[in-house]
Amino acid sequence: MIFRAVRDGRPYPEHNLTLKQWAEIPPRPLRLDQLITTKRELALDKLLAEDSTFYGDLFPHVVEWSGGLYLEDGLHRALRAALQQRNQIHARVLVFTGQPE
Repeated sequence: MIFRAVRDGRPYPEHNLTLKQWAEIPPRPLRLDQLITTKRELALDKLLAEDSTFYGDLFPHVVEWSGGLYLEDGLHRALRAALQQRNQIHARVLVFTGQPE
């Protein structure tokens, strides 16, 4: 198994972080098998694109919430890493303490 689990949607409340605020979080290494995806489907063209991070953050965005590490943005980059036989990625991790609704 590549990821810990595959979900369709975020289980945590909205955090409202801007791209600038995400960029202030230093990336850290994470094992792919610790991550829970928040997207069930991916676009093959994005997976295969060489410039998929050209307009976005180089590092995936992960939300640590209620004991889980949720891959919010960067599913294609994480899967590409797995296809290259890597078992970890560097990602920005928001430790979110928001209360569930």
